[in-house]
Amino acid sequence: MKKVENDQMRQEYDFSSGIRGKYLPRLAKGANVVVLDRDMAKVFPNSKAVNDALRVLAEAGRRHGKAKGSTRGV
Repeated sequence: MKKVENDQMRQEYDFSSGIRGKYLPRLAKGANVVVLDRDMAKVFPNSKAVNDALRVLAEAGRRHGKAKGSTRGV
């Protein structure tokens, strides 16, 4: 498939009422986006489930004396 170079915006795209930088303050506060593999998305259906599981894992690590920041590569 040949890629077509075109610098023109399609006519059906209308951003005339858009607000530049509308979400910039929210982004500036920080956002961590993690994409789960499909099999893990079935186990953790929402961010609360992921956060709860990570808190349990973090607490288990603290109890066993693991360092906060591991120097091991991921």
